[in-house]
Amino acid sequence: MSEESSILILGIGNVLWADEGFGVRAVERLHQQYAFPDTVTVMDGGTQGIFLLPHVQACSTLIILDAVDYGLPPGTLKLVEDDSVPAFMGAKKVSLHQAGFQEVLITAKMLGWTPRRILLVGLQPEMIEDYGGSLRPLIVSRIDDAIAAVLAELQRLNVPVQRRDSAAEELGPGALEQRLYESGRPSENAACRTGDERFLSDWSA
Repeated sequence: MSEESSILILGIGNVLWADEGFGVRAVERLHQQYAFPDTVTVMDGGTQGIFLLPHVQACSTLIILDAVDYGLPPGTLKLVEDDSVPAFMGAKKVSLHQAGFQEVLITAKMLGWTPRRILLVGLQPEMIEDYGGSLRPLIVSRIDDAIAAVLAELQRLNVPVQRRDSAAEELGPGALEQRLYESGRPSENAACRTGDERFLSDWSA
């Protein structure tokens, strides 16, 4: 089996909560810009948690892109490798999906998964609690750096990468495509920014 076989590039996060969507938006751009051999899968993992287990078990190299609270200045890009990854996925959770994915990694290893390599490309978020919000400009500005880190890892693994001449199909649901999703966002006066206002009302009134 070649070293490049069964590589999963996985973006996780929730695009409905501002910078929490970093990992998903990063793999979307990666997929739109580059083509890979059949041994490489680029996936929008969203917040699927334990449902990602079979995909993780099927790969020999796992590259994760995610918003991670490292306790560092916003926009800081930090790479974490191999056995250190599960601890970082759960130490300071940005949201519940990270606890779910930490569980995926631990379960996969308990079931006999022995990856050659795990790489977490994590970015410190600036804003999370903005329901329906977009990535902050600072976070958007670091997506290309995150992609560069992924490409450098693939180069290290001798995986051929080709720049696309035309747009690829969307990774996720068309309604959540970044341009369409963000251009259709209601004004702040029309939509609550901190969650579903029905559950934030003072029911005792």
